[in-house]
Amino acid sequence: MEKNIDLVYLWVDGNDPKWQEKKRRYMDTEINTVGRYQDNQELKYSLRSVEKHLPWIRKIFIVTDDQIPAFLDTNHPKIEVVFHSEIFPKEVIPSFNSSLIEYFIYKIPGLSEHFLYANDDMFVNADLEPSFFFKDGIPIMRMLYNPLIRYKIKLKKALNINVNTYRLAIENAYTLFKKRFGLFYPVSQHHNIDAFLKSDYKAVVEEVFKEELETMFLNRFRHKTDIHRMLINYYALANKRGILKYADRKESCRLRVHRTNYQKYISKYDPQLFCLNDSEHATDFHRSHVEPFLKKIFPVKATFEK
Repeated sequence: MEKNIDLVYLWVDGNDPKWQEKKRRYMDTEINTVGRYQDNQELKYSLRSVEKHLPWIRKIFIVTDDQIPAFLDTNHPKIEVVFHSEIFPKEVIPSFNSSLIEYFIYKIPGLSEHFLYANDDMFVNADLEPSFFFKDGIPIMRMLYNPLIRYKIKLKKALNINVNTYRLAIENAYTLFKKRFGLFYPVSQHHNIDAFLKSDYKAVVEEVFKEELETMFLNRFRHKTDIHRMLINYYALANKRGILKYADRKESCRLRVHRTNYQKYISKYDPQLFCLNDSEHATDFHRSHVEPFLKKIFPVKATFEK
């Protein structure tokens, strides 16, 4: 069993006026990205879930754009806030593109070889051992079985149906990998906490796909040329440094913020992990349901809070 396993979060407070002004300065056109950056206090409750159910986590790194969550006790020995400027090349800053930001988390000083990666809208709902995420030191990579993923995107394009930049980034990743290695994995993300090896990140970013990834470095916002981090999953699986596991809803359940009957899904599936996925479909009315729901499930303050 691995003793040193860290957890990395990406976090942004999209309600911060200074951050909003910075974003406006770099946006060419005004598009609806509220759901992507909205802070519904999820991080507070995600941390509560981690302290309750994953007490063995060694260190928690929170990667932010010069922001610090107001509730967070930064003096806690397990917590470290990492600013983008500490891990990004200067020419990349500022970046509002999570697809890009994810490729630099392996550069966090002191990050363990075995680590978990999460967004702030991901929660642990059961006591889990390190063996849930790693087997004999190899990451267990939970994915959704999706054999038609290639054809769904191609069909949408053929019918002139809009394909969002996130799905295009996934297509770019598997197309690039298949071209280089002749392998295709019929999977899509399970939208929850993922396990990785830092050395795989480093190999993909600095060696195997260095030139291809550098082409997206100046995509400050999500762009159709982005390459999804599933590239690292593909690389690990192909090199027997990852164990593919198809996740079901009892392991990993994705809830959507704009469908506010959250408890119905929790009661039905009792998932070990769940995600509360915000999007452009959600309104402030929908988002007003998030914190009351999370407070009921995770009522006890974490030691990470002031």
